[in-house]
Amino acid sequence: MGRVMSAASSRQNGAVAAIATYAFWGVMPIYFKLLGDVPAPELLAWRIICSMPICLAIIALQRQGPSLLASLRNRTVVLRLATSAALTATNSLIFFIAVVTGHVLATSLGYYLMPLINVLIGTVFLHEKLSRVQWAAVVIAATGIGLLAFGELDMLFVAMALGVSYALYGFVRKVVPAGALEAVTIETGVSLAPALAVVGWYAWTGTGLGGGSSIMASWEMAGLLLLGGVFTAFPLLLFGYAARRLTLSAMGFAQFITPSIGFLLGHFLYGEPLDASRTICFVLIWTAVALFSWDMFRQSRLNAHTKVAS
Repeated sequence: MGRVMSAASSRQNGAVAAIATYAFWGVMPIYFKLLGDVPAPELLAWRIICSMPICLAIIALQRQGPSLLASLRNRTVVLRLATSAALTATNSLIFFIAVVTGHVLATSLGYYLMPLINVLIGTVFLHEKLSRVQWAAVVIAATGIGLLAFGELDMLFVAMALGVSYALYGFVRKVVPAGALEAVTIETGVSLAPALAVVGWYAWTGTGLGGGSSIMASWEMAGLLLLGGVFTAFPLLLFGYAARRLTLSAMGFAQFITPSIGFLLGHFLYGEPLDASRTICFVLIWTAVALFSWDMFRQSRLNAHTKVAS
């Protein structure tokens, strides 16, 4: 009885952590809007610099030093994580630029598409098979995206660039034999030297906010930039906590919280328009996501019943 209650409590805590993680990521456009005057490369650089000490502190607290060193000694692991670091940096730059230039709805669309792009990558590179329902979902989503080619090219580019870059990031991370915390720390570490170079360049040339390094523009700006490290590391910790306590299916459903919040922010808070083509596109994408999620849930239930029966 105690074990059952403990397992239920663990899943409940995991669900709260998952919701908090994806909700946190969902409201990130508000944070980036406050930093809209900071050059995008410099903002990314400060996030990397401020994340590094937090990652190392967590490694020390969780006594993950030996596993971190073991990963660092593996050249293949480091090279793959350098690739994933470049992909996540690209994704972050696109996201920030899109938010501050009034394309929050496009970012929402991109992250709705990500699971479907993941499926296509798995089909092409890992030879995973799709069910007929999943293929139908892909076709519906492609139809929605195709509508954007007629007069909504900016939205199409942002959505596809975000979705593809993050899906490729997930693909690379999937084939890296390293724990989540160690992987994030190594990704941050290999990005640290370029980040320091970028910050130094803006300070030296005086091209940052206020004619120098943006962190010197004001106390408020310094505080916002330094918070970037916390805002990067905190949700990753919550994500790791949730992932250990929930099924992949549950995490998959929860991830749609982020683009849903982005959609609400983009349209209702920032007043981005929803014309006919955008509305139809979102409806088709939501239909595809619902169909795909239903089929994944159905298959997971069938697999669970099969295991019980055997």
